[in-house]
Amino acid sequence: MDVVEITPSFEQYAFTFGGVAPLARVAPGTVLRLWSDDAFSGALRAGTDVSSEKVDLSAVNPQTGPFWVEGAEPGDTLALHFVSMEPARDFGVSAVMPFFGGLTSTERTAMLQAPLPDLTWVYELDRAAETVGFVAKHGDFRVELPVNTMLGTVGVAPAGGEVRSSLVPDAFGGNTDTPQMRAGATCYLRVNVPGALFSLGDGHYRQGEGEACGTAVEGAMTTTVIVELVKGAASAGGPAWPRVEDDTHWMTIGSSRPLEDAWRIGQSQLVHWFVELFGLDVMDAYQLLSQISEAPIANVVDANYSSVVKAAKALLPPARAYDGLHADLRARAARL
Repeated sequence: MDVVEITPSFEQYAFTFGGVAPLARVAPGTVLRLWSDDAFSGALRAGTDVSSEKVDLSAVNPQTGPFWVEGAEPGDTLALHFVSMEPARDFGVSAVMPFFGGLTSTERTAMLQAPLPDLTWVYELDRAAETVGFVAKHGDFRVELPVNTMLGTVGVAPAGGEVRSSLVPDAFGGNTDTPQMRAGATCYLRVNVPGALFSLGDGHYRQGEGEACGTAVEGAMTTTVIVELVKGAASAGGPAWPRVEDDTHWMTIGSSRPLEDAWRIGQSQLVHWFVELFGLDVMDAYQLLSQISEAPIANVVDANYSSVVKAAKALLPPARAYDGLHADLRARAARL
């Protein structure tokens, strides 16, 4: 398989889902190797840099894309299989920003307290050990943490001509910030507009569930992805919200506020997927998932919160989504 490599210039980045002309056109089956900048567009590079002085809030979460997928039409399902996610810099950056994050007041949760301090941490990457180093700003504490790369943003253009910020997660995907969006996983997204117009970015070298302070170990990323298209799957009851499959789990992602509504979306979507996968009645799928599902929080800091709901394949009979597309993509990835 040929691999198409794309490294966009800053002027070519998208900062929304929808409303942007395609960066390139690709055919189903194409393998893309894509460079993406970090969430701060590379503005923070030292521990002395602070977001209020360095970060342009109109240029955060730069997206590589969008890509027009030949033959994609509303009602189809786009499948993106992540072959690899490789750190593209030797450091990642995380920050605490005033009035942003899970443990501070915000403009939506207004309090009278003073803002938290504006601080930046630089995590040096040890490629040989595959770790990033946390160094405390107040004291001599240091610890090496395993690299666990993921993408914070993967999405398509929304329906109805909407244009949504790359800070927002919703039914089109977007800024879900889930560690489940990693190498070896296949993401299924409903196609809402001709060409699908998918993009990705917001690379994380690692992130805890919830992304509590609002930022992960943000870093530039080189992502290898196989693009595939399933015709008509959404019109036959396919993914109204993002679905993710890997070798061990079936997963759905819901995004909303409050957090319990994001969880409800994820739960209900996995119920409906189990109806398709196993031929179950809705109530039987509901009962089964009540006993086996896990619900890791993806983020509690974005414009919408995101919750993943997942079920282990080892607990269930074998099933094939989209005629076994994930297994086929895994086999193709092994040949690269």
